[in-house]
Amino acid sequence: MSGASYAAAGVDVEAGERAVALMRASVAAAQRPETVGSFGGFAGLFDASALTKYRKPLLATSTDGVGTKVAVAQALDIHNTVGIDLVAMIVDDLVVCGAEPLFLTDYIATGSVVPERIANIVAGIAEGCRQAGCALLGGETAEHPGLLGPHEYDMAGAGTGVVEADRLLGADLVRAGDVVIAMKSSGLHSNGYSLARYVLLGDGGPGLSATIDELGHTVGEELIIPTRIYAKDCLALADAVEVHAMSHITGGGIAANIARVLPQHLAVDIDRSSWTPQPVFTLIGTLGKVEQIELERTFNMGMGMIAIVPESSVDEALRVLSERGVPSWVCGEIRDRRDGEHGDAEAKGGKGGATSLIGTYAL
Repeated sequence: MSGASYAAAGVDVEAGERAVALMRASVAAAQRPETVGSFGGFAGLFDASALTKYRKPLLATSTDGVGTKVAVAQALDIHNTVGIDLVAMIVDDLVVCGAEPLFLTDYIATGSVVPERIANIVAGIAEGCRQAGCALLGGETAEHPGLLGPHEYDMAGAGTGVVEADRLLGADLVRAGDVVIAMKSSGLHSNGYSLARYVLLGDGGPGLSATIDELGHTVGEELIIPTRIYAKDCLALADAVEVHAMSHITGGGIAANIARVLPQHLAVDIDRSSWTPQPVFTLIGTLGKVEQIELERTFNMGMGMIAIVPESSVDEALRVLSERGVPSWVCGEIRDRRDGEHGDAEAKGGKGGATSLIGTYAL
């Protein structure tokens, strides 16, 4: 009888090495001129001295994951899109303060390394970095037999960006009379998948392979749609017009996330009648008998990013976004907060000013 080995314990070192070889081309394609060194080092290097256009650079950092959307990828055996979701969750948090994403690192944990699957995941991450204009500077793939099943994996990442100190966006710039511009989401993005899976894939749900007329494709095709990456579009917008704040609409929904970029003395009215959420939101609400307030604090409802701009910037902002292929519209206005006023965000645990969603969706 042979002695114990790492392979016998469930860790395949050779598979890990093959995965690294397969991902090499993808990583090489997701670089910036400031990247230093070659693939395979212990740490990624970035030449910060090359950022000469910044007078007083502030570094911004963000960490996130994809959540239970990875369960959908695993069930469909489609692994080259969730990496895009990972990048989107990170860089679109960075850009709301005006920061240009510089580089990202990833971490993938799996029960068993299947080189082709890992390479597909990393290819998606690299594609997300390309869309965002940042470098994939490094990462780690860890095999965790006994903790995760052979076909299971989870992923996380961390990103760093930079913003000029005097161009930092945020609540302190927001004024009464400012206008809220919404940018359309690509669908669910990467939030609320525990509820979406419970309704659509649980007992009595249609399942991944069901074709839904309202969606125009299968449930699985809808659930795997990658998150829209707004980073370059938001940076272009901030370069072209005066922008006071931005908000990435993720967990907590519209009200809570907009409240995060409002000072306490201000409120915002968001007009539901200014847009029509994608059919997937109505489908989940109808099939699951989900109350409106629960839908709105779980999902983005078709609005993935918002920009708060002075009224004088509205027309040009909409033009810039339209030219960049980002569907956008005016959805609300900032105003002074009334005495004793409590907005929807406060009822849902949000912070900052009051956010009220008024009217009904334009269905």
